[in-house]
Amino acid sequence: MVCVLVWLQGICYGQVKKDTLPPYIKGKVVLGERVLDTLPPKADSLRGRKKVTDSPHKVDSTVKKKHDPHKATLYSTFCPGLGQIYNRKYWKLPLVYAAVGIPVYTYFYNRDWYKKCQYALAVALSVNPTKDSINKVDPKLAYFVSIKDDADIRTYRNQFRKDQDYTVIFFLLFWGLQIVDATVDAHLMNFDISPDLSLHLQQGSGNSAMLLAPGSSPAGVSLVFDLHKARYRPIALP
Repeated sequence: MVCVLVWLQGICYGQVKKDTLPPYIKGKVVLGERVLDTLPPKADSLRGRKKVTDSPHKVDSTVKKKHDPHKATLYSTFCPGLGQIYNRKYWKLPLVYAAVGIPVYTYFYNRDWYKKCQYALAVALSVNPTKDSINKVDPKLAYFVSIKDDADIRTYRNQFRKDQDYTVIFFLLFWGLQIVDATVDAHLMNFDISPDLSLHLQQGSGNSAMLLAPGSSPAGVSLVFDLHKARYRPIALP
């Protein structure tokens, strides 16, 4: 009986298949260390892993950036013409710089002549002016100083002072206008001019029909401004 059991055990042991796969294929530990992956680096499909190429937070480059009117306003406030550059209205730059630059030039011109008239007036009112002080008077005002005509010098001085004040007002006015221009242009760049906008005439009105007597039909013409996409009237099938 013992011999039969030993014989059956030998037969069963012989039918068990040995594992012939090497350890580095199964990922087993060999000599205390894990065998490195021998597959090429780009063979992600062989490893059963999915290679991530694009980030889930990648910005869609096809989406058009919305124009910001606040930036155009700030740019024009700090520097004239910068808002027009932001709006890509480069042809307006000569107009902006001319509108702002001419008052600046006129301001310094009037200021310079105001100082010359003020000095000439001081020399004309002095009792014994020195030769050096007379020579420092502008040649265009030397005649009035020589004849002690302080009234005409005062008139010229007051006129240059008035023109100087006007140039400051015009400078601030044109500075504000170029800010408004840049802001309006920035808002219009985001304005919808698609074919979805429509303007058409239609007969009567839905509200006016409620005020009429029963059996009467509404009369009149109304102007309808439609902001939606075109809608097609369904056709009744027989």
